[in-house]
Amino acid sequence: MPKILSGKQVIKILCREFGFYFVSQKGSHVKLKKTEKAREIITIIPLHKELARGTLKGILDLAEVDEREFFKKV
Repeated sequence: MPKILSGKQVIKILCREFGFYFVSQKGSHVKLKKTEKAREIITIIPLHKELARGTLKGILDLAEVDEREFFKKV
């Protein structure tokens, strides 16, 4: 993972490039959703200034987005 990203940056990339959209927010956590092949994919993103590597990896795993594909869009 080459770059440290904020929660807002990750949300922007997932929405713009991977078809996710905002569902709700509770405190500092945002829920994004995407419908693909008649099923819903949901991921939760904390609005931290810097996301830890493991946190970002977990977000991308929940979103079913490959890390290499994600970082090509950064």
